[in-house]
Amino acid sequence: METPYYSFNRYLREKFGTKVRKISLNAGFTCPNRDGTFSAEGCTFCNERGFSHSAKTTVPLRDQIKTGIDFSRKRFKTGKFIAYFQNAANTSKNVDELKKAYDAIKDFPEIVGLAIATRPDCIDRGKLDLIESYADRYDVWIEYGVESVNDHTLRKINRSHTFSQTLKAIEETRKRKIKIGAHIILGLPDESEKDMMKTAKTMAGLPIDGVKLHVLHVLRNTKLEEAFNKGEVRLTEPAEYVNLACNFLERLNPKCVILRLVSDARREVLIAPKWINDKLNIIKAIENEFQKRASRQGRFYEEKKSMCIR
Repeated sequence: METPYYSFNRYLREKFGTKVRKISLNAGFTCPNRDGTFSAEGCTFCNERGFSHSAKTTVPLRDQIKTGIDFSRKRFKTGKFIAYFQNAANTSKNVDELKKAYDAIKDFPEIVGLAIATRPDCIDRGKLDLIESYADRYDVWIEYGVESVNDHTLRKINRSHTFSQTLKAIEETRKRKIKIGAHIILGLPDESEKDMMKTAKTMAGLPIDGVKLHVLHVLRNTKLEEAFNKGEVRLTEPAEYVNLACNFLERLNPKCVILRLVSDARREVLIAPKWINDKLNIIKAIENEFQKRASRQGRFYEEKKSMCIR
C-alpha cells in the first residue's frame, strides 16, 4: 500500500526498479565545528557514536564498502547500494582528498548512488564541481545539516553557521546535477511549533529534493546532556512528535522525498527519549494519523510561493 508521503524507498524503487540499501561510511574526515576551525565545542547534541557504528574506525574505505555490501546482501537480499559518506563533514577536506575518498566507490559496480552528508558552510564551487562529476554514473545527493531556519536556534545549539549560509549552499548546489537533501531536527530547545512550521514552510519554498527528519534526543557526553540533567531541556513525547511530523509533511512539496521520518540512536549512548528506537511503531503512528486526518504530504503546500523541485 502506498504511504501518504513520498518515501525514499518509493523513490528508489521508481528510479532503479528494485530495493536499494545505503551503506554508511566513515572516510576519516573531521568537523570544523569540533576541530577548532569554527568551534572546538561542537553542536550541543552531537556524539557520533550515537548514530554510527564506525565512528572511530580506521578500516579502509574499500573494506568498509565490501563489508557493508556483503552484510546487506545476506540480511536484506539487496543487489544495489548507495555509498553514504555519513560521519563528520564529508566536504571538509580539499578537492584532491575528497576525490580520493569518493573514488573508492568506482571499484564496486553494485553501487548506484553517492550520498554525502555535510554542513552548508563546508562547500564551495570546486567541491560541487567534483561531486557533480559523479552524477553521470550515480544518483548523487548532498545532505546538508540545516536543522532549523531560525538563527536564534542555530546559536542555541552552537551550529556555528547561519541560515543565510544554508541558502547560499542550496543556491549554488541547485545549479548542478546534484540532488539536495536537508536534515531537520524537530523539538529543538526553545522552538515552538510555530518555529518548526516556519522551517517546514521555508523548506517547501526552496529547490530541495528531500528532507530527513530527526527527533531531538540526548546522547552521552554532550552539552545537551548537561542541560538535560539540569532540567533545562524538554523533549517531545511520541504523540506530540507524530503530530509535529504530520504537520511538517503537510506543508512540504508532495514531490519532496522523505529521506527519513524519525531518527534513532545506539542504546548504549542514548539517554532520552527511549521511544525513538521504536521506529516502526512511530512510523505506523504517523501513517495512522494521516489516515485519521484524511490527509497526506503536501496538503497545505503553497505552490505559488515555491521554486520548482527538479
